[in-house]
Amino acid sequence: MPRQSKYEKIGFKAGLEIHQQTEHGGKLFCRCPCIIKDDNYDLTFRRSLRASASELGEIDHAAMYELAKGKYFVYNGYNDTNCLVELDESPPEELNKDALNIALQVALLLNATPVDAVQFMRKVVIDGSNVSGFQRTAVIATNGFIETSHGRVSIPAICLEEEAAKKIDDTEDYRAYNISRMGIPLIEIATSPDIKSPDHARETAEKIGMVLRSVKGIKRGLGSIRQDVNLSIKGHPRVEIKGFQDLKGIPDVMEFEIRRQQALKKKRQRLKPEVRKAEPDLKTSFLRPMPGAARMYPETDVPLIQITKEFLDKINLPELIAEKVGNLEEKYGLSEELAREIIKSEIDFSCYAEKYKNIEPKTIAHIIIEIPKEIKSRLKLDSSKLNNKEFEGVLKLINENKIDKSSAVDVLVDLIKDGRIDFKKYEKVSDKDLERQIKKIAEKNKGASFGAMMGEAMRLFKGKAEPKKISEFVKKYSV
Repeated sequence: MPRQSKYEKIGFKAGLEIHQQTEHGGKLFCRCPCIIKDDNYDLTFRRSLRASASELGEIDHAAMYELAKGKYFVYNGYNDTNCLVELDESPPEELNKDALNIALQVALLLNATPVDAVQFMRKVVIDGSNVSGFQRTAVIATNGFIETSHGRVSIPAICLEEEAAKKIDDTEDYRAYNISRMGIPLIEIATSPDIKSPDHARETAEKIGMVLRSVKGIKRGLGSIRQDVNLSIKGHPRVEIKGFQDLKGIPDVMEFEIRRQQALKKKRQRLKPEVRKAEPDLKTSFLRPMPGAARMYPETDVPLIQITKEFLDKINLPELIAEKVGNLEEKYGLSEELAREIIKSEIDFSCYAEKYKNIEPKTIAHIIIEIPKEIKSRLKLDSSKLNNKEFEGVLKLINENKIDKSSAVDVLVDLIKDGRIDFKKYEKVSDKDLERQIKKIAEKNKGASFGAMMGEAMRLFKGKAEPKKISEFVKKYSV
């Protein structure tokens, strides 16, 4: 019988909720651009919100908790990123079909089954983050999964919903929001509690993130993706932890939460399900009670969207980033790390490899990926000034054997500093001339060690001959 892990012994259960913005076709129910702004506002207005009953006639206790605070809300917006739909002064426009297409691509890549018809619901949210007091959300696919090193993690539901406003101030009397991001399409991916440890949670989030980044139309940048963790141990109700921006912090925050729950159990305090916030110090703090099913009711302003076979047949699935990385590794003999950097930079590497056949693919990858980082970190120069034309120029010179590959750093530095290349500095020395000149150096420095000879030869021929070739001749003629 396999030995129990420490997490199995404490009855550890965890699942993830991942929220990812899209950017094609405008916002979910209007055509305002998906641009998040933070400069001077064009408009400001004030609202008070009330809690609505669900379709069962009940009011969610989390909504009642927010209502009891008695706050009003101040909203700040922009003429070019907000319209009457965000202000809740106009009904929703037609659903953004691009966002639906993107979300369905993600769902299919996660092995999920699209629903027959998309029915939007209103989810009561009266903390002020939605001007209307509710968020429109719909299930678009079910029964997905991903494979991980600890087995399969199920994904029961994938939803498409509206992004909320960004909180900018919170006082005793009111809460203020920037509504420029409100209404941006948001894909929500919820896993089952199949996660077996904090490190497994991070791995799962990374794999789902890889799938998301594989799809064109997924918004990039800080704040465009958020991860929430649902976590419990035996004898403690589920806690939802919000606010993860950095995947590296997930295990540490989860470990803190496990210790916190264990301490509460030991003290035999009254335990309730709740929503907590992941703090910068990797601890968690109380946000609000856990919402329940009583906050959902049908959205009557948005018609059903049928997901037909014809609709699905038009969806073209992209190649996963993991597959692209594997193909680069196999085809060109690159390391996984270098292959990932190439995919991330969106460089058409096959075009480079085909065009410069006299250069090893590893060398091409090193020049266009690693050397700019070296120039920035070691030489403190702005390597972002280098463009595709300049990389192509250096590769062309190496490919035509006009300069040695070891000169690539110096040539690119010259281009950054002077905008031109002094070819006399990098003109290659033939093997015959190299051997002849190193022999002369040896005759002038009889008795010198290999190290001394090598230093002198490198000073004279650096960038004009391969270091390996220089070393061969120095060994031949040194004592």
